Amino acid sequence: MPEINILVVDDENEIADLVEIYLVSDGYNVKKASSAEDGLKILEDEEIHLVLLDIMMPGMDGIQMCRKIRETSNVPIIMLSAKSADLDKIMGLGPGADDYVTKPFNPLELTARVKSQLRRYTQLNPNNQAAVTDINEIHIRGLTVNKDNHKVTIDGEEIRLTPIEFDILYLLSSNPGKVFSTDEIFEKVWNEKVYEANNTVMVHIRRLRGKMKEDQRQDKIISTVWGVGYKIEK
Repeated sequence: MPEINILVVDDENEIADLVEIYLVSDGYNVKKASSAEDGLKILEDEEIHLVLLDIMMPGMDGIQMCRKIRETSNVPIIMLSAKSADLDKIMGLGPGADDYVTKPFNPLELTARVKSQLRRYTQLNPNNQAAVTDINEIHIRGLTVNKDNHKVTIDGEEIRLTPIEFDILYLLSSNPGKVFSTDEIFEKVWNEKVYEANNTVMVHIRRLRGKMKEDQRQDKIISTVWGVGYKIEK
């Protein structure tokens, strides 16, 4: 397995040490930081493939650090927090996080989510791929989605998406006219079964629409089918 570096940012050393034990046993390299400031320094100095980020930290908190990371990087971010209310999940995902795990968590569940995000990032991120010659593109009403180089443009303007956002957009655009429920989107994109209602998909759809400037378009690309789900029409 190629060398994978995971950054764990948590001011609770016991939790960071526990996470490290499980990740190292799965063959990952682990870098630890007890503050957001130290974590950002590690991100500057080293190649990091995924960030596990605690929300509640003194000084710069995890939400602020997540926003800072997203200014320059699409590296997968999994937020960790003792808060479990839907509002807290929305706050955690809103700044650009890819997933959210509530403390106390099952370490095996955490490592499964880490593997899922890494698989998506390493397989679909254009920075991790060799050049391709066969271009696989979808064109829908000014939207161009290129699966091979992970590039998305709207009316000729490139937009920068996280791997999760790209997966959702590719799922909808590659099945024009088909309506996907939020549960179907979650299971296909996250590759996990849905066991309880959550707002994860809706948060990512809202963030995706914002990047696509859907509020400025009269002819929306992503349509909401009320009470059912989402679709993209040709």
